[in-house]
Amino acid sequence: MRISINGKNIEVSDYLKDLVTRKVSKLDKYFPEDTEAHVMLAVERNRHIVEVTIPYSGGIIRGEEVSGDMYASIDTVLAKVEKQITRHRTKLEKNLRADAFAKDFADYQDDDDEEERRVVRVKRFSIKPMDVEEAILQMELLGHSFYVFENAEDGQVNVLYQRKDGNYGLIEPER
Repeated sequence: MRISINGKNIEVSDYLKDLVTRKVSKLDKYFPEDTEAHVMLAVERNRHIVEVTIPYSGGIIRGEEVSGDMYASIDTVLAKVEKQITRHRTKLEKNLRADAFAKDFADYQDDDDEEERRVVRVKRFSIKPMDVEEAILQMELLGHSFYVFENAEDGQVNVLYQRKDGNYGLIEPER
């Protein structure tokens, strides 16, 4: 597994890089060798934030943890990611081929041009056709409250979202 480690408002020391690399490498057993893991370490005030993102061709696995201690955040986020993988392992194996994991996923850009209300972040990602059940799985793996996908049945872009009552809603375009 290839691991990229970036820091935001923090100087990532060699010790911290080695620690993260050693701990994230334990996830090797779930992925092929060419899988890439992205780790973002950030400090905002007294909050230590660790984000782990592992892209593959069927989607991405993502975990985020915020605490008062960077080392605790690292341990907790990796436990969350591993729990996600093991919880959804049978679904992932059923929905994906053995060579499904890949590096290709999303480009992130930050824009800071206008004043007042403005777009401060643009996310670009490839949309793959999938059914609603697979979209629900991907949304749960990401830990997001919504998910944009191409519906395999009709080829339309749909938005899946989690309702306050715990159920899901689906937004379909009308033509």
